[in-house]
Amino acid sequence: MIHHVPGLTTQEAAKRLGVKVETLYAYVSRGLVQRERSADGRSSFYDARAIEDLARRGRPRQSSRSTSLNMLIETRLTSLSPHGVRYRGVPSSELAVTHTFEEVADWLWLGTMPDTMPGTSTAGPWAGEPIDVPVTGDLVGALRVAAAIASTRLPMAEGRDAPSVAASGRRLIATLTDSLPRVSAGRVPQLVLPGAGEERRAVRDSIAGRLWLRLSPQRPQPGMLTLLNATLVLLADHELAASTLAVRVAASTWADPTAVVMVGQGALSGPLHGGASVAVRAMLERATEIGAARAVAEVVDSGQRIPGFGHKVYVDADPRAVVLLRLLREVSGRTRALSVVDDVHDAVRQRLDRAANVDFALASMAMVGGMPADGGEVVMGIARIAGWLAHAIEEYQEAPLRFRPRASYIGP
Repeated sequence: MIHHVPGLTTQEAAKRLGVKVETLYAYVSRGLVQRERSADGRSSFYDARAIEDLARRGRPRQSSRSTSLNMLIETRLTSLSPHGVRYRGVPSSELAVTHTFEEVADWLWLGTMPDTMPGTSTAGPWAGEPIDVPVTGDLVGALRVAAAIASTRLPMAEGRDAPSVAASGRRLIATLTDSLPRVSAGRVPQLVLPGAGEERRAVRDSIAGRLWLRLSPQRPQPGMLTLLNATLVLLADHELAASTLAVRVAASTWADPTAVVMVGQGALSGPLHGGASVAVRAMLERATEIGAARAVAEVVDSGQRIPGFGHKVYVDADPRAVVLLRLLREVSGRTRALSVVDDVHDAVRQRLDRAANVDFALASMAMVGGMPADGGEVVMGIARIAGWLAHAIEEYQEAPLRFRPRASYIGP
């Protein structure tokens, strides 16, 4: 006789494991827990016996999948769920359209948000020390060269406390942004964000405005600068991505904040991490030449994975991509570039049961905005510094050198 094992709801499973719902979702995405959908697709349930076995073993430290390692690190910074990303408990989707990237960075670093009522100041523009970087045509290369030089030129942080690291972060982000070669003349465009009620506030010399002059020769259409700022906010942190874990390991040795950022940049440079949007952009450009269906077919026929779709953390859609693609369609109008983006999106969805991820949204924003092929990677490289240094601040407060995994020797 087959005995039916009752299913637990999401809340029941999380309660039995003694974890938050967000942690349960993380277990699902990493293959530690199996989730079943209800017939109507509106709810989920979990095998009660499997949850009970996991609860008795305690919090999992290693994934059952041989291709991954699972490490649980407590943080007060970022939480992920299928519904979105939260920074210190605040939905990043809300912060993306109401606050500047600079304000959100301070929120991550210090847990404080400045007064953002219309007409008020946000403590003024960030000041950097621009570096004369050789122009090679490779914008990502210029960013990395600037970061390497800045690590030797900028003054060391006075301490490992949050205010000292935040001061270093502001100076470093401003320096790297202003060191990139300008491709557009004129004054820095104003960033316009919603204020109280129906009022709006204009922010001068924002990082988004200064970065735009180095990414696109076009004057930004209304809303495009707001979209770039939102992109910086949504990419500022994503819990323990590969580069962020590398940053925490470096911070555990008490490496200086600028050195910590160099470690993050190195990990981010991989084509499967920060460089993923470049592959998406190549597919979009090819679709402009031969059509979306043929461009996607070429990727499939080559045996490569279609870039920009699916995500290791999110079982369903990447909530960051949902927000950015919605904003992109709202602010860009019906342009040829946006039509190509939509055509490629539809062509991929006809082949794959996977939703677009943030790499697809990032490449789409860069293409519509007239940015170079590696423009999306540059945006991510600037944005993620905010999250890296926030995690460094947390790690500086932990026992040093706490990352010492053991290897299982399998050689002769």
